[in-house]
Amino acid sequence: MLMLRRCVVAPDHFDATLVLPFESRQKSRLATQLPSGETVSMQLPRGTVVRGGNYLAADDGRIVRVIAADEAVMDAQCMHPDDLARCAYHLGNRHTPVQVGAGFLRFARDDVLATMLRGLGASVVEVSAQFEPEAGAYAGGHRHHADDPAHRGIIHDMIDRARQAS
Repeated sequence: MLMLRRCVVAPDHFDATLVLPFESRQKSRLATQLPSGETVSMQLPRGTVVRGGNYLAADDGRIVRVIAADEAVMDAQCMHPDDLARCAYHLGNRHTPVQVGAGFLRFARDDVLATMLRGLGASVVEVSAQFEPEAGAYAGGHRHHADDPAHRGIIHDMIDRARQAS
């Protein structure tokens, strides 16, 4: 069994990939399999959330690249930024994990939340996509890595896109 116990910064190479949905990537302890069928045990420090594009080191020296799996999610969009901010507020008020993208909010498929957002004027569609919700304002160890693309936050990416567009 391949034992994965720590995250490593973008290495020169990797030996395998591990495709996981967000629900599995937020677990410190997980038994799963590589696409090859090899059994894997993730035993990471408590509170670790693995993101798509992260790398994990195995006890035997191998490096595994994590890929965020496509999953059933919903995207909400609004005609006006103020309306989208209002939708983000209401999702956050319900402690819902949300991915903030350029002009959209993404959340796990939930018909009740979709109905609420439509009532606020949002267009909500179900899609199959990678889900990388915000870590949260109180997430432990939050740091800004503005020069390292592997550690950039979604908000930083949105700011960069807005600057490039203007």
